[in-house]
Amino acid sequence: MNIDISNYHANLELADKEICDFLEAIISTELKNAESKVWHAHPVWFLEGNPIVGYSKQKAGIRLMFWSGADFEEDDLNIKGGKFKDASIVYTQIAQIKKSNLKRWLKKSKDIQWDYKNIVKRKGVLERLK
Repeated sequence: MNIDISNYHANLELADKEICDFLEAIISTELKNAESKVWHAHPVWFLEGNPIVGYSKQKAGIRLMFWSGADFEEDDLNIKGGKFKDASIVYTQIAQIKKSNLKRWLKKSKDIQWDYKNIVKRKGVLERLK
C-alpha cells in the first residue's frame, strides 16, 4: 500500500478504516497498472495520469467515487452533477460492500474513461478517451 494512503487510513476511526482497507485491497488488485496516491487529500488511482477511482471520508460515510462512473449505467451508483461524469456510492459498514459490484465497476473504470487529466487545459471541457 502507498505510504500516504496508509497514513490516510491510520487517521480514520476503526469502522471507516476497515472499509477503506477493504476498498484499497480490491482496487489495487483489480487495477494492477494504476498509480495510487493521496490527491486533493484522499486516495485516488490513476491510469496513464487520468483519475479513475478514489474514496474519501464524508459526513455520511466513506464515499467511493468513479470519475467516469455516470456512463457505467449502474443503478447503485449515484450521479450528482451534469457537467462532470462522476458517480459514487457511500458506505457506512463494510458489510454493505458487494465485492462483485466493486469488481464490475473497476472493470468498467478501465473501459470507460473521460479525460480528466487535461480538463484544465481544455478549460473544463471533457472529452471521451474510451
